[in-house]
Amino acid sequence: MNIMLELYGLIAIGATALAITRTIPVHGLLYLVVSLLALACMFEQLGAPFAAMLEIIVYAGAIMVLFVFVVMMINLGQPDQMREKGWFAGGAWVGPGVISVLLMGLLVYGLSHNTMTVGTVGAPIGPKAVGLCLYGPYILTVELSSFLLLAGLVSAYHIGRRIGGKS
Repeated sequence: MNIMLELYGLIAIGATALAITRTIPVHGLLYLVVSLLALACMFEQLGAPFAAMLEIIVYAGAIMVLFVFVVMMINLGQPDQMREKGWFAGGAWVGPGVISVLLMGLLVYGLSHNTMTVGTVGAPIGPKAVGLCLYGPYILTVELSSFLLLAGLVSAYHIGRRIGGKS
C-alpha cells in the first residue's frame, strides 16, 4: 500500500479524534477542517481528483463556513471579548497548525516526488460520472442530506433568535 495514503489516513483519524474530543466548538471545527483536507488528499492518491476537489470546495469550504456561522450565531459560552482573546492567545491554533503543516509537507513531498498519480484501478472519475451517480441511484441520499442540512440551519436560526431575546 502507498505510504502517503497511510499517512493521510493517520492524519485524518487523528484530526477527527481531536475534533470529537474538543469542548470548545471552534477548536473542534478547526480540527474537522484539517481532517477533511486529509481526506481530500486521500481521494487524490486514490485517483479521484474530482472527488478531492469536491471535498475541499463543498465540505471544507461551504459546509464548514455554515458550521462556523451557526457557532457564531448561537454564541455559545463566554462573552465575545473573552472568547476572542482566547482565540488569539496561540494555544487554540497550535494543534491544528501542527497537523496542517504536516499535511502540507506531505502534499509538497507528494507533488515534488511525483507520487500523486492516478490510482491503478480504473480511470479518473469525471464530473459527469459523479453527477450521474448522485442524481441516479443515490438521489434519495442526496435529497435526505439536503433536508438534514436545511433542518440544522433552521434549528440554529430559531435557537439564535431565542438566545438573542427576539422570540
